[in-house]
Amino acid sequence: MLDFLYTTMQQEWAIRALVASSMVGISCGLIGCFIVLRNMSLVGDALSHAILPGVFFAFLLVGYSPLGFFAGAVVAGLVTAFAITWIQNNVPTKADAAVGIVFIAMFSIGVIGITWLSNQGGVHLELNGFLFGSVLGVSDVDVWLTVLIAVLTAGSFLVLYRYLFITTFQPTIASTMGISVQAVYYFLMLMLSLAVVSALNTVGVILVIAMLITPASTALLLTDKLKLVLVTSALLGVVSAIVGLLTAIVLDIPPGPAMVLVATLLYIIAVILAPEKGLLVKGYRSLEQKRKIIKEDIIRQVIKRDDGLPVVALSERLGYTPQKVRQYVDRMLRQGMVATKDPVTLTVKGREMGNNLVRAHRLWESYQVSTMGLSQEQIHDEADRLEHYLTTKMLDDVDIKLGFPQTDPHGSPIPQMGIVPDSPLLNLQPKARARIAAKQISDQVESDLWELGLMPKTTFVVATIGADHVEIKAASKKVRIPADLARLINVDR
Repeated sequence: MLDFLYTTMQQEWAIRALVASSMVGISCGLIGCFIVLRNMSLVGDALSHAILPGVFFAFLLVGYSPLGFFAGAVVAGLVTAFAITWIQNNVPTKADAAVGIVFIAMFSIGVIGITWLSNQGGVHLELNGFLFGSVLGVSDVDVWLTVLIAVLTAGSFLVLYRYLFITTFQPTIASTMGISVQAVYYFLMLMLSLAVVSALNTVGVILVIAMLITPASTALLLTDKLKLVLVTSALLGVVSAIVGLLTAIVLDIPPGPAMVLVATLLYIIAVILAPEKGLLVKGYRSLEQKRKIIKEDIIRQVIKRDDGLPVVALSERLGYTPQKVRQYVDRMLRQGMVATKDPVTLTVKGREMGNNLVRAHRLWESYQVSTMGLSQEQIHDEADRLEHYLTTKMLDDVDIKLGFPQTDPHGSPIPQMGIVPDSPLLNLQPKARARIAAKQISDQVESDLWELGLMPKTTFVVATIGADHVEIKAASKKVRIPADLARLINVDR
């Protein structure tokens, strides 16, 4: 198979097909990003179908000419864009309905015209070629056109990137800055028409919308930075085109649909494996959140008892099996939250987490009563649920808004949070490696560190976390740090 593929790719027609497909991947990948971000996918679909009348009229005027088809298709695309915009601005018709009305009418004209020409004697204008592409039969002129359009698209986006960016995300601000949002819109329509024209002989007008939308949508799953989205989308377009073409040659299937299926496969892979938005990552985060809630529920129960709580009692209170509770207690022991396993007692780190949970619960109860007007009987369950999701920043904002209350609506004291560093030593887990930060929250902390022989940028490893201390290993010595000081020491990871 590899020998066959290698031999085939030495042929001129195969090289032309490869270059044309790659250029189409770049053009469609770049323009597709802004089409997707502006929610203009339906407009892209409309323009891809609406260029057929341009091909028909160009043939009537200049005969079979790639340049003629190019010019006619671009004119038809711009006419379609203007017609859609005019209807949307001047006729009480829904925006998506206006798109549908115009592109179906244009597409119908094109189908009727090309079919009529194909039925005439001596005229070789195949409708299927325009609809589904015929990349294996591209000419040198077609290749140069696709290269020119790809270079023009990339160059235009490079020069006009700032205008495209601001009119896409902040059109109102762009208008106040004197930037014509309408002009940028029509420029995009022009570039979209060019991209569709470049794809006529590769994937055809039916499938070009997939090459516009799918690589861009895949790129948006992989990154949120627009410049990286553009580059990634273009690369995905090239990969889809090349792999699809090679697959079509090997399996003897239509190249256009093969390219689209490769692009779709890449999208499915991104849906599952994308580093931030993939289903696997979301599933892992959901599982971690459930584990976090169970650990915090255990801490909430144990912190109420200075002498700890047996596993059996924890199991009864939380509604989990003793075996499940023991599994989580073992995990919390390794993470430095639990001091003893049965009865379960907390380390200073565990108590710190418990106090944060109590603070979250009681502050939110206070917020519900004072701001939402709820009664004391209505607030507990909601606070019990949300305490696991409220961040320190949210709680600080609520604390400020309420005027730093000392007690909750039930009269229970609310744990007060003093000034703490961004990355406290107390938050580290056993075996974690870090170093003493150069900047501490007070001169007193720096003085205490100096007395312990810990200088700024000293690298250390957390050895153990006890009930009232944290022990670290710096160089060849072990240093025992009181818990109250450990929560104030700022470290760099």
